[in-house]
Amino acid sequence: MKNWILLASIGLAFASCESADEWSVQSPDGAIEVEVELSEAGEITYAVEFNGEEVIADSKLGFDFANADDFLEGFELYSKEEKSINEPYQMQWGPNTELVAEHNELVLNFIQPANGRILGVAFRAANDGYAFRYLIPSQDEGALVVANERSEFNLTEDAAAHWIPGDWEIYEHPYNHTKTSEIDALSKANHPNLASTHIVENSVSTPVTFVYENGTHMSIHEAALVNYSGMTLLKTGDYSFVSSLVGREDGNKATIPTPFKTPWRMAIIGNEATDLLASHLMYDLNEPNVMGDISEWFQPQKYVGIWWEMHMGKSTWDYGMTQDMGTWIQDGKEHGKHGATNENTRRYIDFAAEHGFSGVLVEGWNTGWEHWIGFDDREGVFDFVTEYPDYDLDELQKYAQSKGVSLVMHHETSAAPRTYEQQMDTAYALMQANDIHLVKSGYVGPLLPKGEYHHGQWMVNHYNNAVLKAYDYQVAVNTHEPIKGTGLERTWPNWVGREGARGQEFNAWSIEGGNYVDHIPTMAFTRFLSGPMDYTPGVFKLETKSGPEGSNRVRSTIGQQFGLYLVVPSPIQMACDLPENYEAHPEWLQFIKDVAVDWETSIPVAGEVGQFVAWARTPKNSDSWYIGAANAEGARDLSIALDFLDEGKTYEATIYRDADDADWKTNPYAVTIETITLSSAEELKVRLASGGGFGAILHPITE
Repeated sequence: MKNWILLASIGLAFASCESADEWSVQSPDGAIEVEVELSEAGEITYAVEFNGEEVIADSKLGFDFANADDFLEGFELYSKEEKSINEPYQMQWGPNTELVAEHNELVLNFIQPANGRILGVAFRAANDGYAFRYLIPSQDEGALVVANERSEFNLTEDAAAHWIPGDWEIYEHPYNHTKTSEIDALSKANHPNLASTHIVENSVSTPVTFVYENGTHMSIHEAALVNYSGMTLLKTGDYSFVSSLVGREDGNKATIPTPFKTPWRMAIIGNEATDLLASHLMYDLNEPNVMGDISEWFQPQKYVGIWWEMHMGKSTWDYGMTQDMGTWIQDGKEHGKHGATNENTRRYIDFAAEHGFSGVLVEGWNTGWEHWIGFDDREGVFDFVTEYPDYDLDELQKYAQSKGVSLVMHHETSAAPRTYEQQMDTAYALMQANDIHLVKSGYVGPLLPKGEYHHGQWMVNHYNNAVLKAYDYQVAVNTHEPIKGTGLERTWPNWVGREGARGQEFNAWSIEGGNYVDHIPTMAFTRFLSGPMDYTPGVFKLETKSGPEGSNRVRSTIGQQFGLYLVVPSPIQMACDLPENYEAHPEWLQFIKDVAVDWETSIPVAGEVGQFVAWARTPKNSDSWYIGAANAEGARDLSIALDFLDEGKTYEATIYRDADDADWKTNPYAVTIETITLSSAEELKVRLASGGGFGAILHPITE
């Protein structure tokens, strides 16, 4: 039949047909086993064991299609292929430079004899988890319209769950800690602080992390999300889920060309929380780098910028102009609080140059901010090449470069991506002409066109295409209000950052009074598993707002602000506070100036989900090490074995930590800076205050 022949077009190899209805694949170390069966009805099911105990019970696989027969039952095995994968690869930047994908793979091709249609499923088992993806050959219908993907994840117990709702528009919800059976995403609908939100069912976003009673940790996510809708997990029982794709108003979820390979569905599995952090399964499952070495025009960096002052109410994004027939005009209504002025930008450039920061982000530089949010008619509002009257991009970039600094571009789309697409070439060309190689893009608000959503297929393709186009102009992209990370920075290394979670700005004005104290130690084992986050750390003035409507503050100590530079994964780290707040504490600022951002090796050294996390990292081309931690509620004593240090060497360690009496509620500014010597045979002992943390810099002493 036609579909048999076309299997070759998606790279499937053939083996003789077998009569068995059970197959399995094990991880190289034997700890993880994926077992696949056909039920009596010809349904494809799988189960997963870890250390000999089942963690995923029998779970069905398949599809409902709107324009073709479903892929749900009536299958028989047609062919299978087994192979071992040992693939060393390099990351352009990230936690670790050298990685190796070591997987065992089982590809099973199933046929529905009633109609001759074939579905392939590739299963992978690695030492740190398992994954599967669907391989769909060419179809008589051509493109297939996916009504539902039916990938089940049936847990074997009512595990502790760490989750946010499966919102189709945004990931900026506080994290919840409940039993799996108690997940109630619909109760999180219509959060008043979110510029856009759309929760339609009791589903959770991924990565979502579960902790079993015996200590097994599992985080379910996806990898290599290309030309498909983002996956949420819909609850179907007390502790069972099925994939639920972000859809469209017409009810369908995705339209896929055939042949087609879906994104990988994956789960990291380990004995303890730090095993989740050590995994690189998501990157293993992505395609190799297709852009080559981009270091000639992009380097990991630290930056400052005109941003936090708007959230603090010191200045505004808008200038105070009027739009008339599509043109912004000065009408004498300028309010004088505009932040992106020539004078203010030079002040930030001077600060960056004096303290060794590579970039200066400027938000609010271009026309349109008077009409950017809260309106339905946002198409055509923003212009990505036209400055406000008090801002001169060319002159300011020349001034910055004369001081060894570069501007960081900002493109806010107000969730009107069609307008952005019309101007994207011009906007990127302007950056290239001015030797600007990093852009922060934003998509705040309900998506236009209506009926599409931030996490659906249409926007997945927009986000991906923006990154590909940016590469043509030697531009690296930091996406805010993004689609979640799925490891594509391995393939497209100019995708250097994204937001995709509740960021620092919520500390300035959220109705909760700021992010909860467990926010960072939770994201470390959930959101951060999906790749780099532009969290914008480094706040030195922790009180952010007070008034009759309530008070806000950063729920951390200053010690934790140091630790964020090691805990939050990103090759672009902001020092987000105002220059005057840094200048008031030059001894604290020194840590931010000295901490590295581009790593050779990273080791998770301690942590528990939602409680605390600690990392040790060593930069490229350096023998130094950097260690940092962030803690939630309640003080704790942390002992970190230093056996990763070079044996026989002595290190001078400068430690920026919470003072003994520090506490995020009562004494958050109490900091102790001390210098000690350490070796690989010792432990680093540090007290973490409630809401606290530390950062340490270890340089080998030359004998």
